[in-house]
Amino acid sequence: MPMLRTVHLRKEYDKTVAVKDLNLELDTGDIFGFIGPNGAGKTTTIKMLATLLQPTSGSAFIDGIDVTQEPEAIRSVIGYMPDFFGVYDDMRVWEYLDFFAAAYKIPSERRPKLVSDVLELTDLVSKRDNFVEELSRGMKQRLCLAKTLVHDPKVLLLDEPASGLDPRARIEIKELLRELKAMGKTILISSHILPELADFCTKVGIIEQGQMVVCGSVSDIMREVTGGKTLIVKAPGQLDEVAAVLADQPGVRRAVVIDGAVRVEATPEIDNATLIRALFARGLDIQSFSEQDADLEDIFLKVTRGAVA
Repeated sequence: MPMLRTVHLRKEYDKTVAVKDLNLELDTGDIFGFIGPNGAGKTTTIKMLATLLQPTSGSAFIDGIDVTQEPEAIRSVIGYMPDFFGVYDDMRVWEYLDFFAAAYKIPSERRPKLVSDVLELTDLVSKRDNFVEELSRGMKQRLCLAKTLVHDPKVLLLDEPASGLDPRARIEIKELLRELKAMGKTILISSHILPELADFCTKVGIIEQGQMVVCGSVSDIMREVTGGKTLIVKAPGQLDEVAAVLADQPGVRRAVVIDGAVRVEATPEIDNATLIRALFARGLDIQSFSEQDADLEDIFLKVTRGAVA
C-alpha cells in the first residue's frame, strides 16, 4: 500500500482551478521533489494533504487514512513545514519545541528528552536557550523542521524549506534531509532549487497551472522527455573531427561542439563502446567519454511553458 496517494485531487477557487485532478503515489521512504513555478499549485496541494484546505473533489490518503474524513488521525502521522516561519516573540528555542510537543499531546514527562533529541538531530543544541527571534533565517528553518519532527511523523510535507537561505544553509538543510531519508521518513518537498533536488530525491513531479506535467524518477523522466541519452566527449584540438565522426554513427541524432566538448544526443539503446571504437578507428585521441547525468533544469524547461494558474 502506498504511504501517500492522491486520486483526482482537485481544488477550485471561484473560477480558478488551482489543482487539477492530481494523481500521485509515494511509497514508504520515498523522497519526492515537487517542482513548479510560483502559482503552479504546489502549496495548495501540500495544504490539502496537511488538512489545512478542503479539496473541491477527489481524495487523498496518507498511511491508509483518508485525509478529508479523518483529519485528526492524519495530523498524528504527518509533519508539516510551511513556507513561512511565523512570529514567536519572547520564546526560547526549547520552549518553542516544548509548546508544539504539548500541542501534539505528548506527556510532559516525555517532552524534555524529546526536545533534546530533535535539537541534536537538527544540530541546534547550542541554540537551545536562545530566543527564537535571535536566530538567523537558516537556523529558523532548521527549528521549523525540528518542530515537524517532535511527534515522530511518518510523512513530512515541506513547503520550500530552503527558500531564501544562503548556500551554506541550503547545504546543511539538504544534509539533514538525507539523514531523515536514512531514518525511513517519506518526504514530499517543494523547491525551486532543481539541481539540489536531483541529488537525493527518489522521485520528482513537475506541476504547472495546477496539473502534473510529468512524474517519476529523474532518469525515467529524462528518457521520457528526451527519448534518449546525452553523451559528453572531450578531445582537445579534435572536437570538430570527433563531432563529424559521431554524427555519422547509427543511433546518433545530433553531435555538436558546445563549451569545449562534443555533446551527443543519441537513442537510448545506442552502445557507447561502438562509438568509442569508431573514434579510435579514425585515430582520434579521446580525453573523456561520459554519459551526462539527468539535469532537472533541462527537463523543467522542456516540459513547462512558463505559465501560472
